[in-house]
Amino acid sequence: MSEVFVIGAGGRSGAALCRVLLGRGVSVVPVLRNAARLPADIASRVRQPRIADLFGVETQLQAALAGAKYVVNTAHASHIPTLLRATAPETVLISLGSTRKFTRWPDAHGNGVLRGEKALLESGRAGMLLHPAMIYGAQGENNVRRLAALLRRLPVVPLPGGGRALVQPIHQDDVTRCLVAALGLAQSGQLTQPRALVIAGPQAVTYRDFAATVARAAGIKMPPVIPVSAALLMLAAPLLRLLPGMPNIGSGEIRRLLEDKAFDITPMREMLSVTPVPLEDGLRGLFK
Repeated sequence: MSEVFVIGAGGRSGAALCRVLLGRGVSVVPVLRNAARLPADIASRVRQPRIADLFGVETQLQAALAGAKYVVNTAHASHIPTLLRATAPETVLISLGSTRKFTRWPDAHGNGVLRGEKALLESGRAGMLLHPAMIYGAQGENNVRRLAALLRRLPVVPLPGGGRALVQPIHQDDVTRCLVAALGLAQSGQLTQPRALVIAGPQAVTYRDFAATVARAAGIKMPPVIPVSAALLMLAAPLLRLLPGMPNIGSGEIRRLLEDKAFDITPMREMLSVTPVPLEDGLRGLFK
């Protein structure tokens, strides 16, 4: 595989991708805002990282990406228009997006993903935008562990609608496999047009079942789930933040607990040849 430039190499998905590529003998060029954020195990195995701020002067980004044939963006998809301008027309751009683009309650995050997708698809540039569902299992990721810690303390679990809405988490290892597969398609000449597809776990589960699966993997007795209204939970959220160890949950997050996040991953399986790990197995490895 040819040299790959990885934007956001200091983040969870970027670092995970760098480790896998380096393990396969691929030359990696990390691109990030602060070289100090690059994990030591990666820094010791790559050339001098290229420094660029995606919010900064565009000529700096052009210089950082000079000569890049393959670029993987693990920063926010809203930067895609800038990356298209900063790279040559023949540069292949692989990027992470987010299934937040499907939310019924649009926000800056989801709207930015939509703008990035529109720019890539209209560019005609060879590339792929992968929209992951909730990612768990990354090195340094603590959302699932925080949930487990919360389940240890709570006598009951208050969930809007009783936690019947669906979620389809994907393990970080599968996200990385999808990025590597997309790069493989590009380097074999099979990716000639811009594409966008969802990547997610093998099946959707309800939020209450997701929490119960986390509890089992962590060896915790699952507290009873009680249905609460989203409006009541939004009113109580500012007070709950004052309690030690309670998560900081915004109204947008509470509203999204009411919408199903279930996706057809047939394109992921067929195009990328990636079959995601079952949730139980992924969580078992995380807590082992």
